[in-house]
Amino acid sequence: MHFDTLIVGGGHAGSQTAIALRQNGFKGSIAIAGEEPTLPYERPPLSKDYLGGEKEFERILIRPHAFWEDRKVEMLTGKRVTGVDPKAQTVTVDDGAAISYGALVWATGGAARRLSCDGHDLSGIHTIRTRRDVDQLREELGTAKAIVVIGGGYIGLEAAAVLSNFGKKVTVVEVLDRVLARVAGEALSRFFETEHRARGVDVRLATKIDHVEGVDGRVTGVRLSDGELIAADLIIVGVGIVPAVEPLVAAGADAGNGVKVDSQCRTSLNDIFAVGDCALHVNAFASGMHIRLESVQNANDMANVVAKTVTGIPAEYDAVPWFWSNQYDLRLQTIGLSMGHDAVVTRGDPISRSFSVVYMREGRVIALDCVNAPRDFVQGKRLVVERAVIDPNLLGDPAMALKDLSH
Repeated sequence: MHFDTLIVGGGHAGSQTAIALRQNGFKGSIAIAGEEPTLPYERPPLSKDYLGGEKEFERILIRPHAFWEDRKVEMLTGKRVTGVDPKAQTVTVDDGAAISYGALVWATGGAARRLSCDGHDLSGIHTIRTRRDVDQLREELGTAKAIVVIGGGYIGLEAAAVLSNFGKKVTVVEVLDRVLARVAGEALSRFFETEHRARGVDVRLATKIDHVEGVDGRVTGVRLSDGELIAADLIIVGVGIVPAVEPLVAAGADAGNGVKVDSQCRTSLNDIFAVGDCALHVNAFASGMHIRLESVQNANDMANVVAKTVTGIPAEYDAVPWFWSNQYDLRLQTIGLSMGHDAVVTRGDPISRSFSVVYMREGRVIALDCVNAPRDFVQGKRLVVERAVIDPNLLGDPAMALKDLSH
């Protein structure tokens, strides 16, 4: 079996690579090898609409079956790639079969990081990364009353919001001293902590877990390092992902926290690209540091770069990062990366539940977190791209439109 372009991974990055190849006039054969037995689907709804039962699975498919057939993209579902031979330009799948390629695009994302403490293998402990994860979680929700969410990042807080709306007793346990600590400033963290607590969620900060307790193989509670026991019928673990790059690393690819790629998303191996959550790249909006970005935007933009490169069209990845999160009736939209900021300006009053936090470094705008403030999100992009220098007093005045502050 041979394909001119073989895409490994059936998420946003892999799907968009195939779509963009055809959009850019690629005439060769294309296949997507995905570990899951389903067509590619959207991941963000897993911790929101799909978990909440507001969307059925068919509504979160990235494209229907007919779309892929029309564009002659072959779907190799239920195929896990276990080995890569860059010299022979072949991959091996878990049933032992070999597939050869002209170009290989690695779009595997990552696996949800799991607990390693005692009791980590008890039933009733869940992650939210795949449809199967959420289907299993939903099956157990009916009889569960007390739920502990480990991790105060986006996934954990989104799940907590859905489960709180279901009337569950939810406790969020975060090892750091605030939620969203890795992605946002303190003002935003405190806002979301307040919002969750106002809805009955018990948010525990600077709190470590010692082990998980259970009876007859099933979880019954979480024992904290200070000895307290939090009762739990279910546990949801949201503590990040481990990039799924082992076959590439074994084949000799340069890697760190992910597989390293250049501005065209090429790995160090000939004719092998990497895109999306697993791709470690130099990002201009992160002061030139090597980072991974776990977002649909990054997946799509990297996929578009690879598709053009494979098709012979010059392209480089330089997109401004953006993200979003829905919790209760709050829509958080982020543009840019706030890491390394040295000043913060708040536009509007958080009490109004519509405001923005502007992050600055050396007097320049580098990122915005916008809560129920879509206009700031749209207009703020230009400020981030331009690294605009603006008087903080003007930035902090919500009566001043951001588009009027850009030059």
